[in-house]
Amino acid sequence: MKPESKVVFSHTRHSVLGFLIALAALLPASSVWAQATLTVSAAASLKDVIVEAENAYGQSHANVNFANNFGSSGTLAAQIDQGAPVDLFISAASKPMDDLEKKGLIVAGARHNVLRNTLVLIVPLDSKLKDFQGLADRSVRILALGDPASVPAGQYGSQTLAALHLLDTLKSKFVLAKDVRQVLTYVETGNADAGFVYATDAATSGKVRVVAVAPEWTHEAIVYPAAVIKGGHSEEAARRFIEFCKSPEAHAIFMKHGFTIAAQ
Repeated sequence: MKPESKVVFSHTRHSVLGFLIALAALLPASSVWAQATLTVSAAASLKDVIVEAENAYGQSHANVNFANNFGSSGTLAAQIDQGAPVDLFISAASKPMDDLEKKGLIVAGARHNVLRNTLVLIVPLDSKLKDFQGLADRSVRILALGDPASVPAGQYGSQTLAALHLLDTLKSKFVLAKDVRQVLTYVETGNADAGFVYATDAATSGKVRVVAVAPEWTHEAIVYPAAVIKGGHSEEAARRFIEFCKSPEAHAIFMKHGFTIAAQ
């Protein structure tokens, strides 16, 4: 190669490099990030809506992959406490998140209430049950609810029955489930005569109907806080996804599934 050719080659290489740098500067920040996997632990009642929200987020953040773990909020919090590799936690109640925050396991300033929900009593389609008081009837043999020790919906259900002066009467009928979706399955299959779930869970099934809505005064506020977990591998990606959950686009998805938006 002639000396002058080397000069031309070097000049061309630097021109291309300069062009690529300039092009990267014009692209959205998300398109030049490194590939990231965001590990999300979320309440079982969020299973459908979070997947849809993640798909919508992925339309403009192709570099982010999601690895989801759904279950009862108490169980998920215990897993995080024991060192499970989680970037983002979305609970169906404040207490599991409070417990993690007290232990210094969530990133300071990276916790936000994102959603609210409603507790309802469901029955199989052919049931004659009409209200909470009817649960004391002999025809209702099994009442399903999430285990209050780890499932927020079970805690809300117990609080509701206590407020209505039915808890002691109905305890012998309880069948405890590992999460709210298992309660839904029990009622769908006729393995339970009634059960406590969220309104959003009931809306996913054509095999049950809602016979009563728990008045808000009978239980603690049903709030879904989201937080970035300390020590996660994708802290910045988790922060950005929480911000997306507060956006109008995400709100439209949440409300379509029956959730309401928590006050910020």
